[in-house]
Amino acid sequence: MAKNRFKEKHLGRTIEHHTTASLMNMKDLKPVSRVPIPDEVEIKNAKEYVDTNEK
Repeated sequence: MAKNRFKEKHLGRTIEHHTTASLMNMKDLKPVSRVPIPDEVEIKNAKEYVDTNEK
């Protein structure tokens, strides 16, 4: 066994926080694939974010 057990100890801790993602305010789910569809406001916010952060 390996002596480094950091991964085993912290396996339940989340790495990414998606509370501000556009998928948090979803409008609906697609019936078969269960893919979330975000609100129009969140889509506009995401587009503005992408447009302002272009390289």
